[in-house]
Amino acid sequence: MRAFVTGATGFVGWHLMEALLARGHQVRCLSRPASQPLLEGRPVEVVSGDLTDPALIRQAVQGMDVVYHCAADYRLYVPDPPAMYAANVEGTENVLRASAEAGVRRVVYTSTVGALGLHPDATPADEQSPVSLDDMIGHYKRSKFLAERVAERWAANGLPVVIVNPTAPVGDRDIKPTATGKFILDFVRGKIPAYVDTGLNLVDVRDVAQGHLLAAEKGRVGEKYILGYRNMSLQEILETLGTIVGRPAPRMRVPHWIPLAVAALDTGLARLRNTAPRFELDAVRLSRKKMYFDSNKAVRELGLPQTPIEDPLRRAVEWFRAHGYLEGKAA
Repeated sequence: MRAFVTGATGFVGWHLMEALLARGHQVRCLSRPASQPLLEGRPVEVVSGDLTDPALIRQAVQGMDVVYHCAADYRLYVPDPPAMYAANVEGTENVLRASAEAGVRRVVYTSTVGALGLHPDATPADEQSPVSLDDMIGHYKRSKFLAERVAERWAANGLPVVIVNPTAPVGDRDIKPTATGKFILDFVRGKIPAYVDTGLNLVDVRDVAQGHLLAAEKGRVGEKYILGYRNMSLQEILETLGTIVGRPAPRMRVPHWIPLAVAALDTGLARLRNTAPRFELDAVRLSRKKMYFDSNKAVRELGLPQTPIEDPLRRAVEWFRAHGYLEGKAA
């Protein structure tokens, strides 16, 4: 099988690329020039460019059987919102239009649970939970919500699109790292003295990669599948990490207004200095809601693996340690 992958240098995209190669598939990747060194040594064809070039995308998908659109501008602090919408919304339009013109047999679009609805009582939400654009906090979630609408429209028009909504993936090779990876790093570095009352659904990044392959094989066109595993409070996550690294988890819980005030001040100063904030305001605003989700549909229909979360958390810690992140010398 011939597969085209956008975002192969990212956290999920890399593991998806590796899973495709392990199955013996031919892989073509879209990558910006600055990221291409990350693909050196991998037996893939590299197309140089980005999602905002429709002509390039049309050329890149030619001859492909399956398109996996994983790439996205993932930033919670966004000083230049138009660039994010160009990549996430217009870029998705470019990929799906090109896929339709090329006659690919399946497209898997990587959305996020951030584009789904949540229940006020914190019970796990699913693919059908009510949601609107007004529920989206920050430009990243708004852009991904709008991009998901693009995917739904193309599916309704006959393109064989399946949508996957990963929760919070964890594991090895979180290069940037993601917001969850930063949290793991902060704990290992001893920089989390307290916590707030919130929670996430964590999942092994390798299971997310397998979920993409399973969505291409078994997913129903136009359907959404939450790729997740375990709902955990922030306190539970800290206690699990504490067991892994041999450090006690913080015992003090603080009200949400304290980190909210700190993040608001830090973000304001960052804008004045034209730098990225240490504490992202949108991330703190998001933490006021428990991001709990039900992935039973993906398990039932796709056969999504459910790896115990201790394993990918341990791999994440070991990978960060081995690659110099704990000393601030990341390779």
